[in-house]
Amino acid sequence: MSTKHTNLIVSSAPHVNNPVDTKSIMRDVVIALCPALLVAIYVFGARALVLTAVCVAACVIFEGATRKILGRPQTIGDWSAVVTGVILAFNLPVTLPLWMAVIGCFAAIVIVKQVFGGLGQNFANPAIVGRIVLFIGFATPMTNWAVTSRMSSVIQSTSVDGVTGATPLGLLAAGKDVPSNLDMFLGTISGSMGEVSAIALLIGGCYLLWRKVITWEIPVAMLASIAVMALLMHQDPIFHIFAGGAMLGSIFMATDYVTSPITSKGKIIFGVGCGVITMLIRVFGSYPEGVSFAILLMNILTPHIDRWTRTHINGVDRKAVK
Repeated sequence: MSTKHTNLIVSSAPHVNNPVDTKSIMRDVVIALCPALLVAIYVFGARALVLTAVCVAACVIFEGATRKILGRPQTIGDWSAVVTGVILAFNLPVTLPLWMAVIGCFAAIVIVKQVFGGLGQNFANPAIVGRIVLFIGFATPMTNWAVTSRMSSVIQSTSVDGVTGATPLGLLAAGKDVPSNLDMFLGTISGSMGEVSAIALLIGGCYLLWRKVITWEIPVAMLASIAVMALLMHQDPIFHIFAGGAMLGSIFMATDYVTSPITSKGKIIFGVGCGVITMLIRVFGSYPEGVSFAILLMNILTPHIDRWTRTHINGVDRKAVK
């Protein structure tokens, strides 16, 4: 009689094999961004695709080169640099010179991400910092908004040049007529090329929720706090949700795994903070938009929010857990 021997492999927990990894998550984010990209190409033309492609290529090249110079394992295959490139492009006006966009990519990938150790070590969302660097360094080109065909009549009534015009938030700040909520929902407005269509961003957000890439807490808390603040300030809450980067920021930037809190309670606090700061900047600040600055400030507070909202271990003194 023959006896078959089976090797018994003993290893430490966990023993669950999960197919979800960084590459699959980032790929889902890229898929979720595609509806907004298609709307941007439809509204602004082929220049939107060119700007996005340049940002993606620059981010991937900067990441690959930096990892090689620093002697670290290559990570360009995890798609995180691609996501940063697309989101940064979405935060730019379609008229921005390509060489300026490359500078923003350098700031995002090399300075914010790789200098701090790479994915998982960055203190803030790289795309947000890249946008803020460009806004501070190139304020005029970063506010040079292309006029869409549906916005031309509104822009003409504001005595602005026929080539470039103001965003809905810019028009509101100037006391001018603003586009309808329907126009902002569909995407026929001026602005950063990836933030103009609320419905396209909602479709992407629903996909991420379905794929369980993100959870509801941060987007809902951020948009709800924007709406509540708008009501308290006697302004249209729907307008402020659809205008500017509220939808793009709440769904795709504030939910960044690395720079947002871990706990559900912490995510709600984070989202509320983003919404409140956004509205304070929009209403009382000299700049009509505040999403990027709000998320950056809350990114800095994330470690403290995690500490304040961490789960208490039964039987262990809270003061003993540091």
